[in-house]
Amino acid sequence: MLKQFKVTILAVLVLGFLASCQQGNKDVRDAAQQSVVNNTTPAPPAKPTAPTAPAVPPGPTTTIEFDETSFDFGTITAGEKVSHTFKFKNTGSEPLVLTNAKGSCGCTVPTWPRESIAPGATGEVTVVFNSKNKKGKRNQKVTLTGNTNPPQTFIYLTGTVNPDPNAQGAGGPQIKVTQ
Repeated sequence: MLKQFKVTILAVLVLGFLASCQQGNKDVRDAAQQSVVNNTTPAPPAKPTAPTAPAVPPGPTTTIEFDETSFDFGTITAGEKVSHTFKFKNTGSEPLVLTNAKGSCGCTVPTWPRESIAPGATGEVTVVFNSKNKKGKRNQKVTLTGNTNPPQTFIYLTGTVNPDPNAQGAGGPQIKVTQ
């Protein structure tokens, strides 16, 4: 009984302070009042959420067009590297600026022009795929980010990687675990 009396007195004091405070926050007062009714501790105010990234980058945008967006490298042996150059054109009316190019994993490394590409001009993105420790069908994606609409463009290297017959552990039966 004494504990409940102390909680009630404390809640009344808190409510009085919050009511008199010029910078008091309505959400805090509501939470404090609700805590008196429920005899619980009020939850802290919610943290503001980070703004979401804009769908289109700020500033002028342009368009990009690739001669091809996918290259099939065929069948290779694990450990081989494949390189392919994708050619593109700035088909918009503003300079094209590629701000990033990222492979789907560390085995896929793109290089791209860091300077702006004038309207009507062309450029190249070269992608190197290292098949070391890879096997089976591959679909390696590269994400290009720039002042385009939409802001991301995707290009792909596809093909098949066969195990290296000379690699340690390449021979013998393979065990497949299923669940």
